[in-house]
Amino acid sequence: MTIVNRTRSSSTWVNWAGTVSARPTREARPASVDELAETVRTAAAEGLRVKTVGTGHSFTAIAATDGVLIRPDLLTGIRRIDRRAMTVTVESGTPLKRLNAALAREGLSLTNMGDIMEQTVAGATSTGTHGTGRESASIAAQITGLELVTAAGEVLTCSAQENPEVFAAARIGLGALGVVSAITFAVEPLFLLRAQEEPMPFDRVVAEFDALHTENEHFEFYWFPHTSGCVTKRNNRSQGPIDPPGRISGWVEEELLSNGLFQVVSTLGKAVPAAVPAIAKVSSRALSARTYTDIPYKVFTSPRRVRFVEMEYALPRRAAMAALRELKAMLERSPLRVSFPVEVRTAPADDIPLSTASGRDTAYIAVHMYKGTPYRGYFTEVERIMTAHEGRPHWGKLHTRDAAYLAAAYPRFAEFTAVRDRLDPDRLFGNDYLRRVLGD
Repeated sequence: MTIVNRTRSSSTWVNWAGTVSARPTREARPASVDELAETVRTAAAEGLRVKTVGTGHSFTAIAATDGVLIRPDLLTGIRRIDRRAMTVTVESGTPLKRLNAALAREGLSLTNMGDIMEQTVAGATSTGTHGTGRESASIAAQITGLELVTAAGEVLTCSAQENPEVFAAARIGLGALGVVSAITFAVEPLFLLRAQEEPMPFDRVVAEFDALHTENEHFEFYWFPHTSGCVTKRNNRSQGPIDPPGRISGWVEEELLSNGLFQVVSTLGKAVPAAVPAIAKVSSRALSARTYTDIPYKVFTSPRRVRFVEMEYALPRRAAMAALRELKAMLERSPLRVSFPVEVRTAPADDIPLSTASGRDTAYIAVHMYKGTPYRGYFTEVERIMTAHEGRPHWGKLHTRDAAYLAAAYPRFAEFTAVRDRLDPDRLFGNDYLRRVLGD
């Protein structure tokens, strides 16, 4: 008989940003797919709902439950590397930072990544985590197979050939279809990226956005509210040689300016909102131009130690700059004071039903506020602009959309809910957030 590590919960779970808390009946830490399946079967027999939490980087209550909270920290590591197929199969609780480092040691890499790597692979893919790319899409779009524990406690393997309808939906499954126990990713030989980071005026970035997107494999930029300043990032493949940031210059950029100084100015802006515009002007000038070449995950990702809350919307790429201009105009005529930059990234259309880039070339506009700073007024105004441009909210970031809105925003929404009805008719994996965004 399999023994599952189960404990009665005596503590409250809180996510990274402090926006969500939950007090589950108990927690479970299964160490194998068999223990995971037993955990699910036992919870179902007891009438308890089941959710899995990774590192808690979602700002929404997508992982909250009063039932059984599964922590996947024992479901980690690489199961196998298939160099002929160029795939890697990894346990679902593996942090992206561990996967990236392990792949690099094997001379392999994911094609594209988000800008942080603290999340588990299942948590990141299930919520649609993405980076920026002209041709390369989200992390979930790189999935070629997955293993799913269903509400019946069965282990289902899925790919384009095996259970293809489930595979299509479960790549970004929101935790609504089952518990992902393993994921197979497409990988490629390790390559180098040349990163170019430089300040650029807002008007120039907006005017040249289409060209900057077309000319670079990975383009993104940050605009500092209350200023006309942006910082642009262009990442393109390079033949080398490798030329990483120097120890001192890298520490100054990543730790002192992006984290240490930013923590100080964010705290000051929270205490004295009237000072935010002046602080923003200083912040927009603090980061200087730099160029370096390194392996992918060291270019794509950065440490994020300053805590914040975030809303992000995916727009048709053709509408993004008009929406950004409206956002800027809204801030200029409002009393709102925003100390965090606005982030803009892109993604090509993909074929995943609930991907924010499903069926259309996409640009993302993300807004942030320092943790503990009132954000609802700002986010409400931003959401009004984004929804007017056919925006789709990021599943793991703050928004107020419901199933009626989302069903109209996603042409394949009913395809996803039909798979959910078949796999989890009793909503074992449901919670209040999923009821709002998927219906019941």
